[in-house]
Amino acid sequence: MVSVSVIVLHIIYFFFFFDIAFSEFGLILLIEFFIILFLVYVILSLSFERFLVSRVKQLYKSLIPTTSYATSINQQEDIEILTSNIKKLNSEKNLEIELLKKEQDYRREFIGNLAHELKTPLFTVQGYILTLLDGVNDKNVIKKYLKQTSKGVDRLIYIIKDLDLITKFESGVASLDRKSFDIIKTVQNVFELLEMQASKQKIVLKFDKEYSEPVIVYADEERIQQVLTNLIINSLKYGVEKGVTEVSIEILKENKILLRIADNGEGIDSKHLPRLFERFYRVDKTRNRNQGGSGLGLAIVKHIIEAHGEKIFVESKVKVGSEFSFSLTLK
Repeated sequence: MVSVSVIVLHIIYFFFFFDIAFSEFGLILLIEFFIILFLVYVILSLSFERFLVSRVKQLYKSLIPTTSYATSINQQEDIEILTSNIKKLNSEKNLEIELLKKEQDYRREFIGNLAHELKTPLFTVQGYILTLLDGVNDKNVIKKYLKQTSKGVDRLIYIIKDLDLITKFESGVASLDRKSFDIIKTVQNVFELLEMQASKQKIVLKFDKEYSEPVIVYADEERIQQVLTNLIINSLKYGVEKGVTEVSIEILKENKILLRIADNGEGIDSKHLPRLFERFYRVDKTRNRNQGGSGLGLAIVKHIIEAHGEKIFVESKVKVGSEFSFSLTLK
């Protein structure tokens, strides 16, 4: 863009070239030129100002679309309000960016954990199959390797099924078959199911007291039994020899109960509690993954409870024990 000073120099040179620079006629032309130039400058300035204000209005509307923008931005107060709102929005956007970064980190960690969980059983299966393909004549060895291969396949199936279940809950596809049932009997069924595993670890499964009357709740019995199974298995996994896993039921107000599962096991450091229900999250990263399961047990528990519109809680202290509790609706 040619500057005003350059234009003026060209005009003066033009007047000198025709020898009329300081004549009366030339002076009048020069004055008229500067007047026209000033008017053009004013018009362009006003046009640019209107354009700028228009762009600011559009920016304001795009930044805060829910705000009614009825008045024009032509006063100092409006600019101050706009500046304040933009600063506020900038702060909100920075917070949003931080949350997105955390979400990205979470996704990256999740994919890494998923890859590791799948890699372990896949390599196990691959190793035994390759050994068998190389040629093994001993029937006992073949049987042993096939059993280990079967365990690896089972683990893959657990992971895929549990991931599929979580996906269904998150997408709202999973349905609940709600009905009335006695939660006491359901807990007893889980105790019987896990009795052998508990006895191997010399852990006692028991109620905190004798419940002579049934406690009827309204929920999906199969899903709640899955919740209880996952929580008690988790308690056994992190329990101590000659330990206790105890179930208690507290009657609350507003037609609710709180079912507690407490143990005197290893306990969990408080820094891990906020992430305890995340998929594949492990308190002890060095703990052997070959203990079975999919690594998704607590994540499934959380999704099932929340699908019922209920809440789940956890309290824990290292070398003291843990307590998981969740609410259910009475019938």
